[in-house]
Amino acid sequence: MAIAAVLAAGSALFPATAQTPGLAMLDRLEPGAWDLRPRDGGERRRICVANGRDLIQLRHPGSDCSHYVVEDGASEVTVQYTCRGSNYGRTSIRRENAALVQIESQGIAQGRPFQFTAEARRVGTCR
Repeated sequence: MAIAAVLAAGSALFPATAQTPGLAMLDRLEPGAWDLRPRDGGERRRICVANGRDLIQLRHPGSDCSHYVVEDGASEVTVQYTCRGSNYGRTSIRRENAALVQIESQGIAQGRPFQFTAEARRVGTCR
């Protein structure tokens, strides 16, 4: 009986919210062609986004990576991810509206460090 009471008290301290959050904010972003504008004056590029989750791994597109959700808020998410080899990253995405986000990302890609901030704006449909 005493063990059951201790376990019940422990579960109150550590609720069952340790499951992977849904990243609902990213799911509300509009799919289509998005224009990425780096803040450091780098080259703008256009990408096709099937859903907002595609914006997490901009330096590791198509890589099979494991994700750990650090923050899953209504207007901002932060995801840390690790890919095969020694590639990894941490990306924060802040939603301005369904077609405009601010992105900050850093990590290691192809053995080299990267860090960037960019604005991503939906500009139409993918072609």
